[in-house]
Amino acid sequence: MTTSEFDDRPPDGRLVTPYDERHLTMYLRLLDAEADGADWREVVSVVFGLDPAREPERAKTVHDSHLARARWMTTEGYRHLLEPRLQ
Repeated sequence: MTTSEFDDRPPDGRLVTPYDERHLTMYLRLLDAEADGADWREVVSVVFGLDPAREPERAKTVHDSHLARARWMTTEGYRHLLEPRLQ
């Protein structure tokens, strides 16, 4: 993933957005890394392609905000994915 493919912060609304839908795999990777106890610096480097030594504040913000959104998807957001869609 390149820096142009994600925002520094994902949406924080109460509905699943097209951004969320495009980044479901990334959210799963973040959750898997957390479950495995991976260091956030390694995760942000692999998943987002960011250098946490060069941009520590941005890297931490990107990681933490996307991980929080991934957690939200597991508790609330997934319900929106299960709802019938208008054609």
